Amino acid sequence: MVRNRDSQEKFKEISISEFFEKNKHILGFDSPQKSMFMVVKEAIDNSLDACEENSILPEIAVSIKKEDTDQYTVTVEDNGPGIQRQEIPKVFGQLLYGSRFHRLRQTRGQQGIGITAAILYGQITTGKVTYIKSKMQGEEVAFEFMLGINVKDNTANIVEEKPVIWNRKSGTVVSIPLKGKYQVGRQSIFEYLRETAVSNPNMQLTFTDPENRKFIFNRALEIPSKPSLPVKPYPLGLELGEIQSMARESQEKTMSGFLMTDFNRISRNLASEIIKIAGMDENKDPKQITLHEVSALRDAFTHVKMMPPPTDCLSPLGEEFIIKGLKNVYEEHHPSFYSRPVIRKASVYNGNPFAVEAGLVYGGDLRGDEQVRIVRYANKVPLLYQPGACAITRAISETDWRSYGLEQRQGTGIPFGPAIIFVHVYGVRLPYTSESKEAIANVDAIMEEIKLSMKIIGRSMKSFMNKKDRRKKINEKFRLVQNLIPEIARKAASIVNEDQPAVDPIISKIANVVFVRETTTKKEDSLEIEVEIINYSGQERSFTLYASPPTGDVPEGGIWWDIDHIAPSESRKVSFSMKGKFIDYAGTDYYFKGIDPIYVQGAELLPSDWNVKAVSIEEGDVSNEQ
Repeated sequence: MVRNRDSQEKFKEISISEFFEKNKHILGFDSPQKSMFMVVKEAIDNSLDACEENSILPEIAVSIKKEDTDQYTVTVEDNGPGIQRQEIPKVFGQLLYGSRFHRLRQTRGQQGIGITAAILYGQITTGKVTYIKSKMQGEEVAFEFMLGINVKDNTANIVEEKPVIWNRKSGTVVSIPLKGKYQVGRQSIFEYLRETAVSNPNMQLTFTDPENRKFIFNRALEIPSKPSLPVKPYPLGLELGEIQSMARESQEKTMSGFLMTDFNRISRNLASEIIKIAGMDENKDPKQITLHEVSALRDAFTHVKMMPPPTDCLSPLGEEFIIKGLKNVYEEHHPSFYSRPVIRKASVYNGNPFAVEAGLVYGGDLRGDEQVRIVRYANKVPLLYQPGACAITRAISETDWRSYGLEQRQGTGIPFGPAIIFVHVYGVRLPYTSESKEAIANVDAIMEEIKLSMKIIGRSMKSFMNKKDRRKKINEKFRLVQNLIPEIARKAASIVNEDQPAVDPIISKIANVVFVRETTTKKEDSLEIEVEIINYSGQERSFTLYASPPTGDVPEGGIWWDIDHIAPSESRKVSFSMKGKFIDYAGTDYYFKGIDPIYVQGAELLPSDWNVKAVSIEEGDVSNEQ
């Protein structure tokens, strides 16, 4: 059937910019408050990615200025590497232009849509252009642009360009006018920036809100983030069309060369085995393979023993970043316990590596009658919207928290308790529920890894609670020994009208342990801790005592003392102090080595994997503030 001219004229090609102009909700610009949030998010993501890729400690300033009733200007400035002058119109004025889409590696941004979509949204809602200034390190001048987007051609519309003097080594400023609504609360820009500070404790962040109030999130770690490395595609999980496209674009002239060069984890011997199983010719030009041969090749991938994909393309936060970030931001709640972060080994989803990290903050002045707070991250980016649709929320809800000490009706749903649960899922090509990347899809492999992380976190919290109970029982036993036996001796002596005998040898025979107990004194901005070691055993003892405080400004890994030659019935005291306010201090964990565990109460045997990063304190010191 031939269409007439009128029907043919109804068909019209549109650019990607024109499509998103009409469908901005697809990228998350679906309400005034959400749109302003998305503009800030996309600019921050760009800044952090640029700093990470160049091993720069981020310094970022965000400001929101109210221009009219519903019009604002969002400005984000960073100290990143800057952008080449000729690249600025493409980076900011052309959708789907970027450096990350064709490289398999973990990054915050991926498609080359985000910041350009933010500029496009500002142009749509205000009709105004965006201000950009950027300077590269080593250059004498910066370049200023006033630009918009030509939606018909998906190109930048440069209104003005000029070189300027900028008194900084390098960096970029983006200032976007937009129609929006500033709000406070759980899904606000402030909360997004606060949670960004958790996952980036090496960032110095300043935020100025529309009322000109300034908030500063100070840097807590002087270590640049470790960037991920690009890798080649991993054979397992690739679709037929992807393999076919790779074959057509390959520079190799033989199938064996194609498999070894264009894929990851395929050696010469493995390539020969795959080609043999697929029934193909090793010397065939990959550009000439048929769809049937592509299907056979894809099937052959599943019949050979292949190494897991490399994890160089991943960039975890790591234990130090997680614990520093949580302490830096949530210390205001004065928690009594931070769990040791869980760092899961990398797994594979659809041929792409991913992994899960998790942490937990417990106690203090966190509300125990409310649901625990879940802070979700994907590739280091906070997820504030669509919590119910996210795999993280679902995995936590499907974990039975009752056995770990939290209230949970019927063993499902978000538990109640004074806790914050931190979960970071990171990987190459994470499956999101939408293009706006607000929630991770409920994929079984990812769900299982999150659940396993939650079980480890739950066990650490339960262990903390059990230690609190044990500490109470030990203190009660010590009180009975200290008070009851001397009282019995006094009563007996009065009955027989004799002098009261020395009770320490009697206590040593009955108890036959070394007691370790602490007493605390709260001051305005610190907690003073005194540790008493009493040898209620029948012989001289020597050992090393370690302290691992749950929180506070103390050396990483805790502190320790050498307790040498403590005689039977002898008492020694050591002390230390922690800076900070402690509303719900549950006690320090004490460990020891150099003595049989059956002779110690109030401390536990030092674990074999203990990583001692501590400062030695001389025995008998009365005050050693850390």
